[in-house]
Order: sequence, then structure tokens, then C-alpha cells
Amino acid sequence: MDKKIIQQVKQQFEIIGNNEQLLRALDVAMQVASTDLSVLITGESGVGKESFPKIIHKFSTRKHGQYIPVNCGAIPEGTIDSELFGHEKGAFTGAINERKGYFEQANGGTIFLDEVGELPLSTQARLLRVLEAGEFIKVGSSTVHRTDVRIVAATNAKLNSAIADGRFREDLFYRLNTVPITVPPLRDRSSDIILLFRKFATDFAQRYRMPTIQLTEEAKQQLVKYSWPGNVRQLKNITEQISIIEEEREVTPAVLERYLPTNEESHLPALRASGSSSNKTFESEREILYQVLFDMRRDMLSMSREVADLKKMVHDGNTHEHASESKEVAHSSKTILLSSAKEEEHYQEAAEYVEESLALDEVEKEMICRALTKHHGKRKQAANDLNISERTLYRKIKEYGLDKTMS
Repeated sequence: MDKKIIQQVKQQFEIIGNNEQLLRALDVAMQVASTDLSVLITGESGVGKESFPKIIHKFSTRKHGQYIPVNCGAIPEGTIDSELFGHEKGAFTGAINERKGYFEQANGGTIFLDEVGELPLSTQARLLRVLEAGEFIKVGSSTVHRTDVRIVAATNAKLNSAIADGRFREDLFYRLNTVPITVPPLRDRSSDIILLFRKFATDFAQRYRMPTIQLTEEAKQQLVKYSWPGNVRQLKNITEQISIIEEEREVTPAVLERYLPTNEESHLPALRASGSSSNKTFESEREILYQVLFDMRRDMLSMSREVADLKKMVHDGNTHEHASESKEVAHSSKTILLSSAKEEEHYQEAAEYVEESLALDEVEKEMICRALTKHHGKRKQAANDLNISERTLYRKIKEYGLDKTMS
């Protein structure tokens, strides 16, 4: 592909860098765009995989059709078939109307299936039928519908391992992987790191109407040597934090130390210890307190629901036949309330130690952010770390608006 055309594509889609692997990925995307072949984009979380399906759609014969991006990992398992393939009226509780799925809406266009490795096996079977025959069946229907859709998929997971574990269909993998595109991690694009920092710094300076931050030579070397587990997304977030928080516009290694986690287990950059042993100890204790408060919130909510149920049972036990039962329930309710009060008193000191005005909602949000950062956006691992289900984590991400900050 002509280098001039590649440069124009980079400018149009705001892709920064001259790394050979990156340019190769762009070249393959441009070459395959004019075909209808399925494409599988692989790469770590935060490398910018979402730009490539847009390029493929833009330069394809389907460019006037719809382009629909779908985050497969963010849709609960119980509703993903309805989202993708639609449903008939009355197909399940709450299905008061017929609904068109994404494959029907995108007929003649392109669908981007991000985090395709998160699809349930039953949905994988439906997707395979679309790829093989261009057919699908709505939830609650027996009628076969046809669709003409170009499928581009992406994953940050190693699908070979998922296939070996029985979590991903091998036949679906080969159908999706007709043309593979690999987006390199930022640590392999050392020559692009400073270019990206300058671009982000300029953008944030314009957005927040402040002078642009500048790196010293020593700071540049530090950025290049860093491993960037969160890739381009992490670099962008750190550049924004420094642009907003730091008063000095010259960024030195000492400044970067406050924002660059030292390893994959580190905390959020803005909350990282400054370096002294006493501060490190404090941060370690603070982490423990955060986890205690997070667990306490979950336990308190559970107890609150139980108390509410018990109170209802006491209120409803009006007949003589249930009088003794109601008395026993009331006693249990009182016991739980006392236990709840005692536990809340026990944790009060811990809460004040972290921050007097710290709300439990903020603690929960903070813990979720930390878990997602720790696992580089991999929600399944973050949910395991927090000891909650993936579905609960998805709901909390939506509730706190974290899906927008991670997009």
C-alpha cells in the first residue's frame, strides 16, 4: 500500500506512530477492506483495536451501510442473543414488543464484535450460522431470517487457550480468523511513545485551556523505558492526569514517579505513594481499609434486605396461628439489627482513617476502578478479584458511568 495513503488514513483516524508492526496492521486493514472476508483483530487491552474495524468499514463497499460496534463482554449472558439477533413479542418476560437485533439492523453494513471471546457458547453457535449461511433466528421464533453483514471481531484474550478449555468454538475461530490483524502493544512501539504523549498533551491543553505540558529529556527516557501494561489508553489517561493536576508545565522524572505504577499490582496512578517507606506503609494499610469497607458495604446491603424481609413477615403475621412464629422472627430481626449496628461501629474507625467524608459509594467505585486498572480492563479477572459476579460488575460499571471513561 502507498505510504502516502497510509499517512492519510492515520490522519483521518487519528492514529499516531510509525512503528513497523503498526503500519503493517494498517496496510492489512486497507488491503482487506474491499473484500467481504471476516477479520479478527487481536491485541492487548488499550492498544487501539477499535480503530481498525472503522477503517475497514470506511474503505469497503459497505461504507454507506450501518456500522454497529458491539461490546460482547458488557452484555449480560441472558440478553445477548436478543441484542444480537432480536426477539419476538412475548418471547420472555418483559418482551412486550418485537425487537430487531443488530444483525437485522446492520443488513448491508458492518458489525464490530469487540471482546468476542466473552460470547457464551450458545451465542457462538448462532454466530457461526450467520457466518456460514447468512441466517439467524430471533429469540422466541422459528422463522429463519437472512442478513448480509460483514463481521469484524476483536479480542484481547488468547482464543487458543479458550478453545483448549472448551470456552470457545474452534470452528467459529477459523471462520472469524480468515484475515488476522495483530495490533502491537505500546512497549513494542518505543519510538511512538513520545509522539503519542505530545499529541495527548496538546489535545488536553486545548480542551482545558491551559499551557501544554512538556517532558524533560530524562522524563522522555523514563516514559520509553516503562512497560505500559495499559498501553495507549494508560498513556492517554496519565497525560490527562498530569495536565490537570500538576501546576508546573515541565514534567520531570520525579513528577512521572507519582503517576507511573511500578508494577502490574500497583494502584491507580493519582493515588500512588510518593516514595518514602512511611507513605508506602500508609498506602498498604489504606488498601486494606478500602477492601474492608467494600466488603462491609456488600454485607450491610445483604443484611438490610434480610431485615426488610423479616419485618414484612412480622407485619404479615397477624393471625393467632402465626403469633409464636412472628415473635421468633421479630427476635431474629432484632438480633440481626444489633449485629449490623455492632459491625457498623466496628468499621467506623477504619472509615474515618481513610477519609472522614468518604462515602461507601465512592469506596465501591474506587475499588472497581482499581481492580479494572490492575487487570488492564479484563472484567472477568476484576470481578474475581472483587469477589462479585461478572454481571454485578457490569451493572456497577454502568451505574457509576465507568463504561464511558474506559471507552
